Amino acid sequence: MKLFNSHSLKLRPEEELDLFLNGKLRIIQSKNGYRFSVDAVWLADFATVRKGDVVVDLGTGCGVILLILLLKKEISYAVGVEIQKLLACQAHRNAILNGFKNKMYVVVGDVKSIPLAQNFADVVVCNPPYRKKGSGRINPDPSKAIARHELLISLDEIILAAKRILKKKGRLAMIYPAERMAEVIAKLKKYSFEPKRIQIVYPELSSRATLFMVEAYLNARSGLIVEPPIIDQNEKITG
Repeated sequence: MKLFNSHSLKLRPEEELDLFLNGKLRIIQSKNGYRFSVDAVWLADFATVRKGDVVVDLGTGCGVILLILLLKKEISYAVGVEIQKLLACQAHRNAILNGFKNKMYVVVGDVKSIPLAQNFADVVVCNPPYRKKGSGRINPDPSKAIARHELLISLDEIILAAKRILKKKGRLAMIYPAERMAEVIAKLKKYSFEPKRIQIVYPELSSRATLFMVEAYLNARSGLIVEPPIIDQNEKITG
């Protein structure tokens, strides 16, 4: 595992540059491969991030969650971990492109073996692969398959990685399909995380929930807040 240190901002043939947040962010991402979706934006808005925090994003993709947080919050610095080299390259270039080269660092490697010290982070965010290995059709595009199915990492391994690098009572924020809510909460409690906030996403008022976000504190007391729901009538959700 190593820090990605390419300094070229030139777009590759398979990439494009998109303007985001009314042009406040410029995002390099793939034309046809894995692209971030609205769930990453929801998670960035949902996570509790305070002035001076150190934030780590597990499976950062093109880095969009950290870029939103750097733009909106006065965090100390951010670290993105990404196993796919192309996506890590995009995240690194996006940090430079948006003026955050001294506040956002990208590590190329496996979340299961991050070379970060224990008690390193105040906040860990993760927009993980949603689907269990062996469930549903695997996308033929490798970058999409890895991002959407638990081919290289499991829910347990994500939570354990967060636990290792978080400070005492550090915060872990994740987004998952609503059908996995009971499983996620049980796993969090198994590894000494206490769910403190939940927000649920509905396509419309008359529909079943599609996604939920959870924020859990390490070694904290019980007490759960259920935030007002998100009614997603206009945005396409991709998992």
